[in-house]
Amino acid sequence: MSPHRPTLADVAAAAHVSVSTASLAFSGAGPIAAATRQRVLDAAAALDYSGPNPLGRQLRRGRSGIVGVVVGDSLRRSFRDPVSIQVLDGLVSTLGPLDLGVLLIPGSSDPAGPAVDPLLETAAMDVAVIMWGGTTDDPMLGALRRRGTPTVLVEGQPLPDVASVGIDDRGGMREATEHLLSLGHTRIASVTLPFDRSRGEGLVALDQMDHLDWEITRRRLDGVTDAGVTPVAIWETPASLVEHGRTAGTALLSTPDRPTAIACQSDLLASGVVLAARELGLRVPEDVSVSGFDGLDLPWLAPDVLTTVVQPLAEKGAAVGHAVEAFLAGEGPTRRMLPVSLRIGTTTGPAPTVS
Repeated sequence: MSPHRPTLADVAAAAHVSVSTASLAFSGAGPIAAATRQRVLDAAAALDYSGPNPLGRQLRRGRSGIVGVVVGDSLRRSFRDPVSIQVLDGLVSTLGPLDLGVLLIPGSSDPAGPAVDPLLETAAMDVAVIMWGGTTDDPMLGALRRRGTPTVLVEGQPLPDVASVGIDDRGGMREATEHLLSLGHTRIASVTLPFDRSRGEGLVALDQMDHLDWEITRRRLDGVTDAGVTPVAIWETPASLVEHGRTAGTALLSTPDRPTAIACQSDLLASGVVLAARELGLRVPEDVSVSGFDGLDLPWLAPDVLTTVVQPLAEKGAAVGHAVEAFLAGEGPTRRMLPVSLRIGTTTGPAPTVS
């Protein structure tokens, strides 16, 4: 077997046509007779030539065909979170028909490590997506701006040069807190997502609130205060995982003046709090009410069903994909805000009476 790999020029020579005519035969576009196209395809089959190099075709178009997606955490933790998985599924399902591939880039999960993954600085991509957007001075966004890469920011601050897709999480958190108030709860604690890149864990004093950099965490806390509630305790977690919710729940519910309700910023955190309450011998919701955020289906938490703020996860991913599509069509940055809704489950009930 000859080591020579057939090229489009070889096919053109075998079919007795020009290289440009052979290229038209493969592209299916432009004026070319059916008989000529068939002759080119027959010559290609005889030479075992599968078609033009897709990378070369992409480069000629000035595109890589790749969308860089920066997840909000290490890939290991992100793929344990059903929220990330469902949003990514909605995104990929939208990009597939557009012949676009996805390059997953881990977010910053090590406070001592670099703030920007080297892939973000060097990898070929037509559009970048930053999941769970941080702040306006986010170093990842700064790197993409320096490269001139069109960017879609998911749940970040709206910016004039960046496309954005978000949800009304502040309004949803306010509604969940108002629901707890309507049940007579006055001692309401909050279990939050990370405040900043350091991903701390533990009680947050009021004088520590100035290091709250992450927009999602800030908005959801603002939703609690919008309802007229100052939390009796705020517990920051390093990530939206069940074990972090269990740690928070154990700490908050082990004190003599424990809260009667805990509003959590994710369903995984809320489910961890429920598990902690069970382990402490507390009844949910008779002794403590727990609310979450996301609207996940968690059959393993049975018999409990979380009271939660439902967000449209797959639709959010699809909206991100359409924002990418708009950039590639030359339409510039778009903005989309999706609604959320409160779903009452079994984990919230009337505040316990004080004997």
